[in-house]
Amino acid sequence: MENNCQDDTLNRRHFLTRCCKAGLLATGAGLAGWWFHDAHGPQRPSAVRTAFTLPDFSIPTITPRMSIVRGADRKQTVQRALKAIGGLEQFVKPGDRVMLKVNAAFASPPLLGATTHPDLVEEVVRLCYRAGAARVMVTDNPINDPVSCFQLTGIERAARLGGADVILPKEQYFAPVTVAEGRLIRAWPVLYEPLTQIDRLIGMAPVKDHHRSGASMTLKNWYGLLGGRRNIFHQDIHTIVTELAMMVRPTLVILDGTVSMMTNGPTGGSLSDLKPTHTMIVSTDGVAADAFGATLLEKDSQSLPYIAKAAEAGLGTADYRQLAPQVEPES
Repeated sequence: MENNCQDDTLNRRHFLTRCCKAGLLATGAGLAGWWFHDAHGPQRPSAVRTAFTLPDFSIPTITPRMSIVRGADRKQTVQRALKAIGGLEQFVKPGDRVMLKVNAAFASPPLLGATTHPDLVEEVVRLCYRAGAARVMVTDNPINDPVSCFQLTGIERAARLGGADVILPKEQYFAPVTVAEGRLIRAWPVLYEPLTQIDRLIGMAPVKDHHRSGASMTLKNWYGLLGGRRNIFHQDIHTIVTELAMMVRPTLVILDGTVSMMTNGPTGGSLSDLKPTHTMIVSTDGVAADAFGATLLEKDSQSLPYIAKAAEAGLGTADYRQLAPQVEPES
């Protein structure tokens, strides 16, 4: 009986000892947890957004040049205008991959003059292939639905008739781009990926009035490379157009003034907004092309602040006469 009592006492002591040890361990763990507790939770490494820059597609060995050709037939005038600056073969070499950046912003028919004319697209595609291009692509990031815009403007059909591929904007094609000296284009989504797959870039725009910038021509045409909520830039329209000229250095620009939209731009909507001006301009200098284009709108470059800003930034000349443009009368 005595032995049983001793065993019970030992068992109780053993039990109490283990409980005390467990309690001490729990208390220690609690203190350690309190000591090392981070009230803000685990910190994630800050996201780093890589900002890209676009390739320079200009040809520095070619002196700035420009041609102004009169006529009503776009296919003929663009042929003559390109020939006047030495031929497209000076700019597109065998094996080159060429992108045509058109204006397909609106789902409207070509006769309203709000977008790049399909006849011009088809002819320039054909001339690129004749110069030896391995591949020609056509792109834009329209304001309206891209599929509808490329169809209703006739640009898709014209591009395919000439043998070009139409590159519609997709989310994965955009990447953040920063203009080094810019204030607005800072890590902004730009239609970047297709431009990494090419050797030459040609901008193709109609001559249009614009209710904010005063005109929409070759420099404003690069607006169609921007993604995101780009309409916020309208509050500082002349700065954004200048920064677009900083961002994009094309091989050539083609400014179609066969018909000019004199009022209600950039969308227009009535034939009464248009005026036959029978002029095709081709240049390596978008600033100069727009400066001349302003005259078709019965304006001058001084009335379009973005032209002066771009010239001051060293992106081209506002005095197109300095390029001694080749001028050919209507034949």
